Amino acid sequence: MPAFDPTRWVTGIARVEDVDFNKSPLIPAIVQDVDTGQVLTLAYMNQEALARTLQLGQTVFWSRSRQRLWHKGETSGHYQDVVSIHLDCDGDALLVLVRPHGPACHTGAMTCFYRSLTSAPPESSQSHPEPLEGG
Repeated sequence: MPAFDPTRWVTGIARVEDVDFNKSPLIPAIVQDVDTGQVLTLAYMNQEALARTLQLGQTVFWSRSRQRLWHKGETSGHYQDVVSIHLDCDGDALLVLVRPHGPACHTGAMTCFYRSLTSAPPESSQSHPEPLEGG
């Protein structure tokens, strides 16, 4: 399998002004490891978070639970260096390619997407996945 190449599908250039914050003051930011292609997390950015991310060269998000800007790694030391940021076709979602300095998840997992809804992990001894709460 060839190495992950984040530039192979880039066909256009976007500007910060192209980001559409009119639909919502918060837009989703999918964070992906530029070297492995692994999706690390889904977070949200407002205009200020995006501006700070561009200024610092590290990810800054809007924390919906804390209701404030959150510089990823500010307490854990697990910063994410931004390699590039891509805007989706509608202008209302971002793909942020990073080089992480450690786990992305607050649980200590490398990715926030470590739980499967469709199958048990291979090393699991469970014969049936546990049912989801609430149906």
